[in-house]
Amino acid sequence: MTRQCPPSAPESGFPLSGSVLAEAAVVFAVVLSIHAVVWDRYSWCAVALAVQAFYVQYKWDRLLQQGNAVFQFRMSANSGLLPASMVMPLLGLVMKERCQTAGNPYFERFGVVVAATGMAVALFSSVLALGITRPVPTNTCAISGLAGGIIIYIMKHSLSVGEVIEVLEVLLIFVYLNMILLYLLPRCFTPGEALLVLGGISFVLNQLIKRSLTESQGDPVDFFLLVVVVGMVLMGVFFSTLFVFMDSGTWASSIFFHLMTCVLGLGVVLPWLHWLIRRNPLLWLLQFLFYTETRIYLLAYWSLLATVACMVVLYQNAKRSSSESKKHKAPTITRKYFHFIVVATYIPGIIFDRPLLYVAATVCLAVFIFLEYVRYFRIKPLGHTLRSLLSLFLDERDSGPLILTHIYLLLGMSLPIWLIPRPCIQKDNLGGARALVPYAGVLAVGVGDTVASIFGSTMGEIRWPGTKKTFEGTMTSIFAQIISVALILIFDSGVDLNYSYAWILGSISTVSLLEAYTTQIDNLLLPLYLLILLMA
Repeated sequence: MTRQCPPSAPESGFPLSGSVLAEAAVVFAVVLSIHAVVWDRYSWCAVALAVQAFYVQYKWDRLLQQGNAVFQFRMSANSGLLPASMVMPLLGLVMKERCQTAGNPYFERFGVVVAATGMAVALFSSVLALGITRPVPTNTCAISGLAGGIIIYIMKHSLSVGEVIEVLEVLLIFVYLNMILLYLLPRCFTPGEALLVLGGISFVLNQLIKRSLTESQGDPVDFFLLVVVVGMVLMGVFFSTLFVFMDSGTWASSIFFHLMTCVLGLGVVLPWLHWLIRRNPLLWLLQFLFYTETRIYLLAYWSLLATVACMVVLYQNAKRSSSESKKHKAPTITRKYFHFIVVATYIPGIIFDRPLLYVAATVCLAVFIFLEYVRYFRIKPLGHTLRSLLSLFLDERDSGPLILTHIYLLLGMSLPIWLIPRPCIQKDNLGGARALVPYAGVLAVGVGDTVASIFGSTMGEIRWPGTKKTFEGTMTSIFAQIISVALILIFDSGVDLNYSYAWILGSISTVSLLEAYTTQIDNLLLPLYLLILLMA
């Protein structure tokens, strides 16, 4: 049961901070930019959604400050509802626009479904916040109701019956995942991060079920990603439920964990993938990984970088052991070493073999999530070792039982690779700013966020109002990304910007400002916004 605020508390009792207003201004700039490019009834829906999300975000922030939220959310940030609510709708809009230009009606409708689904889950989060706010915020309810009515009316007359059912299916999955995962994983997400992550998982799960039932043909690498993501989520839910009733730290539980992992992998995941791709998954994966000599060289190079990353972790922990302070934490520059390693990993993959990078990133995501399960459940023999090794690299965003920052980093770098509508791009040839779409994660997180953090923490003096971020950090971030674009033009012959330099500069600057003001997980949020702007 939630605690109620005093009846006399006015609706405007918690003023918005300057940083929240600045973050909202940046998001509205992105929304209006996409609206100007697309300019149809769906983009008007996105504008209406942004307006209502801005008002409802204030209610979520007030619930978090009062401790009245239904679940335990991460407290070191605001709710982040506005920036998170706009990701899926804007992504669907630009995907629809690109596929319409390329003459691909199937993926054009797919983009509309993505946008409608994003709006549906965002409206649900808004209704949840308004439903538990006391006293009832009548003005915000009126604005949210008007915006929701407009969106529902337009979508009702724009979607087919099958598409409406698909949106409702994703919404139903999202509701259940919210109840299960937010209960099992307190303080791991803000409301906005939960909307973004669980909304994405819900959409992936629904797509996998739909494609399994319809026996649709597709690229095996796409099916591989869907099955891996859903399989790892189902594994986590299964073991989280199981270990409520038994101690996960014993040898008996650890042996059972490894046996059940093999059963789920060999008995569920592999047969499911076999059903979708119509061939032996293991043989397909081996043939895919070693198909060309270039792939063998890339795999050897990536193995070397993985070894370097492990050595950095071991060295820093050895340094902590020799330190007198037991609370020794890795400095910012040390944590950013991993960003440089990831950049060195992704750039050769993007240039020489993107399908291999697509699959390798999927495998790496599965490994990261599995190791986090081992750490979280204290599975022997590595559970306690991983807890000790990774505790050195914790920051204020890892306030819950899970350590997710390294997984978010991998997702931020990989999502621009995974989300590109390849059938549309083959005809559109990624001209102009869209040529940089695969590099969105590299630019926003690998270069921009890293440089901003290092220079801001070491040389920054002028702080942005209401934040710890500095003007110097933001400016060096923009400058570093511009230099990176110039280097990409030199080394990647497939990139042709077609004089769209003003849009690229504006996109990079906008996302850099978002990095300065947002309190959400920037590793996840920034690449998605840069992806949206570049694809537009």
